[in-house]
Amino acid sequence: MWIYITVGVLLAFAIYLSVQWIRCSMAVKESKDRLATYNVQTAALSYGDMTYVDSGKGEVILSIHGIFGGYDQAYDTCKDFCSNYRIIAPSRFGYLKSDVYGDGTPAKQAEAYVELLDNLGIDKVYLLATSAGGSIAIRFALDYPEHTKGLILYCSAMPLVERPQRFAEYAGPPAFLCNNYAMFLLSPMFELIMGMDPSTIYSMLPVNERKDGVVLDASIINPDMSRNFEDYTVEDLQVPTLIFHAKDDKLASYADVERAVSRFPDCTFVPFESGGHLMAGHGEEIKEAVSDFVENSLH
Repeated sequence: MWIYITVGVLLAFAIYLSVQWIRCSMAVKESKDRLATYNVQTAALSYGDMTYVDSGKGEVILSIHGIFGGYDQAYDTCKDFCSNYRIIAPSRFGYLKSDVYGDGTPAKQAEAYVELLDNLGIDKVYLLATSAGGSIAIRFALDYPEHTKGLILYCSAMPLVERPQRFAEYAGPPAFLCNNYAMFLLSPMFELIMGMDPSTIYSMLPVNERKDGVVLDASIINPDMSRNFEDYTVEDLQVPTLIFHAKDDKLASYADVERAVSRFPDCTFVPFESGGHLMAGHGEEIKEAVSDFVENSLH
């Protein structure tokens, strides 16, 4: 009897994995079709290629995406602003055919952005960074104030108020999980682990084309503000900052954000009671706050 039960369970599990493989394969194809709808361009920079979307007119917002992102995530974060602003939405190093410059640090990524902007004939931008992109945006604003009009941090990683005694040297999913099928199988757990709807997986696919960027974020980008704490003197920022964050964010600590806000010299902090890491349901509030921020910074 136990043999029949065991065989039955294994067979059911095999059927489940097969069905999920088929669903995953279909979802990956749909994701590639979705990427094809973006007006993506490729900049040939001095060290390699960077893919990006350039859309809209007006004041320029450089959108710096988070982990599992690319030009699609960078653009989608800001697409509601396209009627009023010009959005430059690049894929960061290792994402969607963007090459890695040097060791891929936030400083190198900021340097690459400056070269991209020079190629596009753009002098100064507003930086809008989400999640893991926060350290790169802060690095850019510190290193290139002459190219920065304002800094907008959206559910972003934040510098700590003092050097940590210890920190995670690798802060992200292990490399062996960074593939289409593994993440698709894990997606039903997204709500529990990250506070995100399982359907978020469809915006992360194809994971295989983002893997190098994810591993780089986990090993280099995410630990950088702790590893090189003294380099993030945000008290020296020469531009205004706008910070959005939800109290129920499971990926970027609201408590750390609340403590860090006082370090920014000219800062507007907009907290939300709910919305999670994606700050769901606050699109109109965010759009209005960004519009006010840009308008005020021009005067």
